[in-house]
Amino acid sequence: MTFDENENENENENENENENENENQQENPHANDAAPYGGGDPYADYRATDLPFTELVDLADRRLGAGVIAANDEFFAERENLLVRERAVFDPDHFGHKGKIMDGWETRRRRGADAAHPFPAPEEHDWALIRLGAPGIIRGIVVDTAHFRGNYPQRVSIQATAVEGSPSPAELLADDVKWEEIVPPTPVRGHAANGFEITGGRRCTHVRLCQHPDGGIARLRVHGEVLPDPSWLAALGTFDLISVLNGGSYEDASDRFYSSPTQIILPGTSRKMDDGWENRRRRVRDTNDWVRFHLPAQGAVRAVEIDTAYLKGNAAGWIALQGRNGETGEWFEIIPRTRLQPDTLHRFPLRARAIVTHVRLDAFPDGGVARMRLHGSLTETGAAELTRRYEESGA
Repeated sequence: MTFDENENENENENENENENENENQQENPHANDAAPYGGGDPYADYRATDLPFTELVDLADRRLGAGVIAANDEFFAERENLLVRERAVFDPDHFGHKGKIMDGWETRRRRGADAAHPFPAPEEHDWALIRLGAPGIIRGIVVDTAHFRGNYPQRVSIQATAVEGSPSPAELLADDVKWEEIVPPTPVRGHAANGFEITGGRRCTHVRLCQHPDGGIARLRVHGEVLPDPSWLAALGTFDLISVLNGGSYEDASDRFYSSPTQIILPGTSRKMDDGWENRRRRVRDTNDWVRFHLPAQGAVRAVEIDTAYLKGNAAGWIALQGRNGETGEWFEIIPRTRLQPDTLHRFPLRARAIVTHVRLDAFPDGGVARMRLHGSLTETGAAELTRRYEESGA
């Protein structure tokens, strides 16, 4: 069997599985329900799944400036809960004047037009508008229905658009705004992580999450690749070349035990110990931990900041920074092995600009780093490359 034949067979199997799932749900509309909460750990029967795209940055991360800017209904639970960083919590005894208080976005039950038609029309649905904190190309979405066991939506759909500036909800919902459906109405499971892999390369600034016809969703994650506006970076002149907001991305690391290395390149200062990159204790001598990053395009680094904020007894003992120009370029030293102080911001002005597309931060022998910043600007080559990608994304 050839590779293409095998790929087609896998695609056919996936299509058959989706068709079977849809048929099962039509035969039994409660096929995706979770069992009622029976006490004990509410996550004991949570249905998780392995989603490789979750290694990518969450474009809807509140720390990047994302927000749920509007929703047509939030009777039982506020829309803002969708973007809370921590996983949803459940208190079986927590009730309010409107009913059970849930940690998510939950709308009231939709009703039909009259007693003869008690169910809502097929096209009726609830929606929420989400502004991405960092515009970019969406690669995968997680619709988390944790603790919504029998009150989750029957189906969800998701649209995306690109509108520059700071549009209001009314402007986003205007007739002249084109929304592209990136997830068609699809059945989801209750009390589960429902993942959707997204294909295509269009740059997006906002998404619209729809539940059909109503229900509750605990969390929304929009994973992808940040694609900044080249004209904005040009206007800034010198900026942080590795920041997530400017298109920097984490590629690989020796250890991700306690937290994601992506947190090193988040904007702002860390607020607590786990708001950076911390690895487990290394026990093999003559080895060390490391993390590798990719700049948005070729840049010229003039100064580096390494911050160990809130890392007091577990900061990296020493660090070193290397750079590389191009995928096959030779690694060269930017900062030699240097002692770090705990809970301290370290600044390193460079004697000469470092022209790089990738950097590798080594921690000796292990420990944590809260933030790293590479101050500089894109080279002419880098600016041209980023502009090309930006234009090809339909921006």
